[in-house]
Amino acid sequence: MLEEVKLSFKEYPAKETARFSFPILILHGLFGSSKNWVSVADFLSHYSHVFSLDLRNHGDSPHSSDHTLHSMSQDILEFLEDHNIPKAIILGHSMGGLVAMTFTLEHPERVETLVIQDIAPRDYPFNYDSELAVLRTDLSKYKTRQEIDQATSSFLPNPFIRNFLLMNLERTESGSYKWKLNVEGIASSRRMFQSQFPGNEKKYLGNVLFITGGSSEYFLKGDKEVAISYFPNARFETIPGGDHYIHFTKAQEYQRILTGFMDSLPAS
Repeated sequence: MLEEVKLSFKEYPAKETARFSFPILILHGLFGSSKNWVSVADFLSHYSHVFSLDLRNHGDSPHSSDHTLHSMSQDILEFLEDHNIPKAIILGHSMGGLVAMTFTLEHPERVETLVIQDIAPRDYPFNYDSELAVLRTDLSKYKTRQEIDQATSSFLPNPFIRNFLLMNLERTESGSYKWKLNVEGIASSRRMFQSQFPGNEKKYLGNVLFITGGSSEYFLKGDKEVAISYFPNARFETIPGGDHYIHFTKAQEYQRILTGFMDSLPAS
């Protein structure tokens, strides 16, 4: 029996230009949260009502020792049931993309359209020891985010990724800091991205868009064939020079691609 987790979320009401009656769900990546998707969520609210979710062990959602793609997929089903949503358009990035694809293959009747950012339906290694070193830092001796950033720079030299991780900091009542993430729950789930996808007998025949970064190592040349084996009607767009975080680092090109795709779908 899977542990039930009620997901926290941020809501963006549909603007007057909305074309779709089905709401849009946004699923963030590992170590992220709904906080990273404010601009994209606001942009997508021109098309429909948007729910930007915090997946289990992230953001304001509950913590659990069970952290698998299947358990997170069940959380999405629970969310749809709780909010009386028969069908949704789902956008998922990285870990959120893997969750979105898992959910879509398990419950194809609940997915109207799927958008996947820079990830493929296959196994991935858990290569995040530097990130975990930052997240295991004893925060009690630091008074500012700048001090924490400086103290963790030796673990993770990349300032962009450090800043991304530091978005998970939260002030306590005593004025010190704590991590909102369930660090140890995630650290003990190193196989979360391995042997999770079913055989190719499961397929989703709806509209699917894969948006990838041209300089990212997460979506390789051979991954297109793998993606088509599960999603035969998938379209693919690559942003030249784009990294894994193209929704932020290449926001203009990213939104242009999303606009073209969403405008191509029949209104509902």
